[in-house]
Amino acid sequence: MRTATLLAVANLGTAFAAVQIYGQCGGGAFTGEADCAEGSTCVEHNEWYSQCIPDFQGGNFGSNPPAQGVEVPKFTEAPATKVSSVDEEENNNDESAPVQTFAPVVPPQPEGGDDEESAPVESSFPGVPSQPGVPSQPGVPSQPAEEGDDEVSNPVVEPTSVAAAPTSGSGSGSGSGSGSGSGSGGITRTIPASSGSTNAATAIPVSGELDGGMMYYDRSPAVCQEQTETGEADAMFILEDGATLRNVIIGPGQAEGVHCKGTCTLENVWFEDVCEDAITLKQKSGTSTIRGGGAFHASDKVVQFNGRGTVEISDFYVEDYGKLVRACGNCKDNGGPRNIVIENIAAVDGGVLCGINTNYGDTCTISNSCQDSGKSCDLFKGNSDGSEPTKLSSGPDGTSCKADSFSKTC
Repeated sequence: MRTATLLAVANLGTAFAAVQIYGQCGGGAFTGEADCAEGSTCVEHNEWYSQCIPDFQGGNFGSNPPAQGVEVPKFTEAPATKVSSVDEEENNNDESAPVQTFAPVVPPQPEGGDDEESAPVESSFPGVPSQPGVPSQPGVPSQPAEEGDDEVSNPVVEPTSVAAAPTSGSGSGSGSGSGSGSGSGGITRTIPASSGSTNAATAIPVSGELDGGMMYYDRSPAVCQEQTETGEADAMFILEDGATLRNVIIGPGQAEGVHCKGTCTLENVWFEDVCEDAITLKQKSGTSTIRGGGAFHASDKVVQFNGRGTVEISDFYVEDYGKLVRACGNCKDNGGPRNIVIENIAAVDGGVLCGINTNYGDTCTISNSCQDSGKSCDLFKGNSDGSEPTKLSSGPDGTSCKADSFSKTC
């Protein structure tokens, strides 16, 4: 029965006569198609918005959302086989296990508040409570951070927010991460309250735009194997070239977070407990943007930059991390340049903000940011033969790495 249901969901991309999975099927002044494709049910999130949600068997989905306050199930993680990582061993240009792509589009939240706080939603999957003062996600203790690279260990990442978010401090959001103290302005340091929860057995493909409305997403069964290299199939979301993902919270059961096959935009995306990496960029050129949001407990990298071009990171909070961004040091067909632009981020209890390869012309520019421990940048000589990159120096050199208005107090 479960197999038949999964096949039905996989065929949703061809059901043009009905609303696709995760598409809008009602709410407010909505006048479009209201019948969901086979294998999904129209679930009312609030008076403005209803969405087609897969109705998997086994309790993961259904037509009736659970009562508020239902506890999110504990995920059974695969054995945590800690593997010492070769600096940038992310040669995962694997495009195996292709997933049919669809373009779920959720309309913007109604005016009158932050997009992550209005109209709490309970999905039909066991939910994360959204009552004030009650943690919205299961508190998953962080694994001891083991740096496979030659830098720092045990860093922590904390989230930031988009423009409408609170400015600083130890906010009241949900999740296992919370920060404190002063630092860069316009940055939220706690995971916002979730509007509901959704578990998925496979990565969710996105083309176009997906606004999760602060939904909590995770993989079930869990696929995280700590620092064991897996691949795109173990991500939570796979973004096609030019896709946008916003307003989601990603749980600890996934292994690869978000994979961007080309340029992508992430806005207010939160990682509760990073597994292998949080974000992998594979673009051949152009600019990817990470704005707002944050990440916690990344024993190695938050952003793995395997492609070329530029990544811009702003208004981001990171805590308990090994590296915020690393330009791949030993990928097959490695090269550059890769340009990393970091502006208005707060980094707490961590290692290195950016690792770049000067022989490929990589650059890293840091401005209006704070970091209470660790190093601003590490400079390497990269290679394409898979061997350990040669570390050349640490800290800004005024050419490849520059830091301006940079505070050591967060």
